[in-house]
Amino acid sequence: MRITQGTFSYLPDLTDEEIAAQVQYIIDNGWAVMIEYTDNPHPRHTYWDMWGMPFFDIKDTAAVMHEFNECRKAFPNRYIRISGYNRQQGYQTTMISFIGHRPKEEPGFELERIEWEDRQQKYRLRPYSTDKPKGQRY
Repeated sequence: MRITQGTFSYLPDLTDEEIAAQVQYIIDNGWAVMIEYTDNPHPRHTYWDMWGMPFFDIKDTAAVMHEFNECRKAFPNRYIRISGYNRQQGYQTTMISFIGHRPKEEPGFELERIEWEDRQQKYRLRPYSTDKPKGQRY
């Protein structure tokens, strides 16, 4: 199962050149670049671990790509995303976010059906990756 979330989620994985082009787009718009990683890619899990500090005033795509590749080396079996954060007054939000690296094997999700009061049926997604403790998931 392929995890799909963020910008470009239904496209094939971006190449390094395409990732660099998106980083340049973030820089050209004056947004801060952030690199984050996780081993729990649930769509509602928005708090990923940060790789260093956000790049608020960086103007060099190569420097961001260097840090992205360092994160890849440190966490080859985790999801890594790049985000562009607009800190301007009135916005202060993530303007672009995409997965730039993913593990070779993606365990996927289980759809759980829950019996609720008054014969209601509720459903939830549970990532198989959380069967193991954090740090041992891949």
